[in-house]
Amino acid sequence: MASLNPSGLPPLDCGGSTLDRSRPQVMGIINATPDSFSDGGSLYRGQRLDLDAAMERARSMCVAGATILDVGGESTRPGADPVSEGEELERVVPLVERIAAELDVVISIDTSSAAVMRETAAVGAGLINDVRALERPGALEAAAATGLPVCLMHMQGQPGTMQQRPDYTSVVEEVAAYLEARMAACEAAGIGREQLVLDPGFGFGKTLSHNLQLLQALPRIEALGAPLLVGLSRKSLIGKILERDVHERLAASLALAVLAVERGAWIVRTHDVRETADAIAMCTALAGVADAEETT
Repeated sequence: MASLNPSGLPPLDCGGSTLDRSRPQVMGIINATPDSFSDGGSLYRGQRLDLDAAMERARSMCVAGATILDVGGESTRPGADPVSEGEELERVVPLVERIAAELDVVISIDTSSAAVMRETAAVGAGLINDVRALERPGALEAAAATGLPVCLMHMQGQPGTMQQRPDYTSVVEEVAAYLEARMAACEAAGIGREQLVLDPGFGFGKTLSHNLQLLQALPRIEALGAPLLVGLSRKSLIGKILERDVHERLAASLALAVLAVERGAWIVRTHDVRETADAIAMCTALAGVADAEETT
């Protein structure tokens, strides 16, 4: 397993809660949406989010080993329709506020909206996770004003069309160059490099080949100087290789999580928290043996 936190940075401050950079972290997905690709609508009763059901999901993920909960109110699956800012706020703010009041966990807000960043930070969010890397109007300034760490993701195109014709000359180098440019933009806006996390954006404007190349080359992205978040859980690349339905992809998702951690991933975003936490714990145990041997 690649050495995490080689620069010896302190724990990441997420609005008062901290994340240890020296061991992998598990991020549980809570989709407060009716249309996400894997579990969209599972927390809805009629046309509204069931807060009690969402809280039960949140509690069970914490018990299962999640140190971060990623709350999102806009589906970014391929072909997804945009969501109004008002509707996104209605979906996520009450849930973030309640999780912050009842659970000891870092809350990540999966959003590209400046208003959602501001409002959720005010009620307890500790990390901003933006698939558009703070490129929407006002997002960079809003994120900087919160003082929270930010995960910057690469996406070619927009969710509605991103999988139609993904095209790169060199996917690894183009993703790296984009993320490096966004890191520079963040630093210029007052968001320190030590507050940044990078996500290569598996499945966001990438073919199967592009995704596999990025997984193999994760150390190249990590070399940009920020820890990595990966989201490979139940993704379509598994279906393309194995011809498995979205709910038959657990074993492959765990394999991808382990491969990602071995290549330097710090945060693993997953629908299946307990199984992923167990798989990553085995990686960590093996790394501990290797570290002990080096010191003897």
